[in-house]
Amino acid sequence: MRDALLERFQAVRGATEALAAPLSPEDQQLQSMPSASPTKWHRAHTTWFFETFVLAARGIAPVDARWGLLFNSYYEAAGPRHPRPRRGILSRPSCQEIAAYRRAVDGRMLELIGCADDRALGELRPVVELGLAHEEQHQELLLTDILSAFADSPLRPAYRAALPAALTGARREPGAAADPVRWHEHPGGVTELGAPSGRETFVFDNETPRHRVFLEPFALASRLVTVGEWKAFRAAGGYATPSLWLSDGWDRVRTAGIDAPAYARLEGGALVVFGVDGEREACDDEPLAHVDYYEADALARFLGARLPTEAEWEAHARRAAPERGNFREDGALRPLAAAAAATRDAPAQLFGDVWEWTGSSYEAYPGYAPAAGALGEYNGKFMVGQRVLRGGSCFSPRGHVRATYRNFWHPDTRLQVTGLRLARSVKP
Repeated sequence: MRDALLERFQAVRGATEALAAPLSPEDQQLQSMPSASPTKWHRAHTTWFFETFVLAARGIAPVDARWGLLFNSYYEAAGPRHPRPRRGILSRPSCQEIAAYRRAVDGRMLELIGCADDRALGELRPVVELGLAHEEQHQELLLTDILSAFADSPLRPAYRAALPAALTGARREPGAAADPVRWHEHPGGVTELGAPSGRETFVFDNETPRHRVFLEPFALASRLVTVGEWKAFRAAGGYATPSLWLSDGWDRVRTAGIDAPAYARLEGGALVVFGVDGEREACDDEPLAHVDYYEADALARFLGARLPTEAEWEAHARRAAPERGNFREDGALRPLAAAAAATRDAPAQLFGDVWEWTGSSYEAYPGYAPAAGALGEYNGKFMVGQRVLRGGSCFSPRGHVRATYRNFWHPDTRLQVTGLRLARSVKP
């Protein structure tokens, strides 16, 4: 257990630095909106987490006591914090100082894990694993947030040099149609939702407790909704048809002038999207990305279907292999047309590519109780006014998501790699 924990700690911490490596100190200072954060803040905050909840809890002094104010995110019990919308003004400490901060905390963590006896290691492990899963979430945020910042620049800088098409898994021409949707039916009935008790592997507390739910018969689409299907929605006046929209979504479309996904524009018949490789023409058969919940709901309605509930999604996802998705390590860093056909038991692309909006509000499961202390603030206090997303994205690290994993964002969120899958009810 000790060696595995040490290896995972070093791998996760190293991955964060590798993601930040292409960015200059000036890039790492950028904050495009209040809901995004600078790259160097992500690097510092994930370090503060280990320093505060692991090291300080064992009497180890902080590297710089002043920095707690700067890098606390939302933990009220851990003390005051700098306002989130103003993280971009924190020019000090510098990127170089944050790199030194990470090295110092990493050294202390490795020593602590390496020297702990079996009892102490058993106490350390759950908090360290939480910190590592937390850092993996911030790795994804690092990518989404720098993409948002670069998208605002008139120079349209790319995070990296464009990859050859062969490395992105592209199989078709931009105008090629996706494979037809097939429907995977589920008989409904009583099923279980959430992570089981007595598990050996890490899960977040919002995935528990496992409980029974009743499902009416339903069907899930064999693949994600594509760019080509969005083009049909746009051509049919989808953004100008109020009957397709929830009231809040219709108000948002009119007020913000939304007529395309984030980081995208329609030029003639082409959807030009901005991603980590710069601008490119999206293929019609690739999954649609960077749409908010309102757009996803309206598009599903236009296509004669609806969004699945999170229980419906999970009922199918338990039959799929999470590790087979298009994740960050594959190197595409963009949604890809379905390369693998759906199996008889499960649709394709349930994991990776895009986070899938569900029709479920983010709420506590029956019997849920947050942990005591500051770590109890991790998930529980956000269980209002947000929607659940499932499955991970091409920015998510492999192994981070699972069938029970619950992501959550406000319904107007577009900066994340968010898309949708269709569902429909089936008559018994």
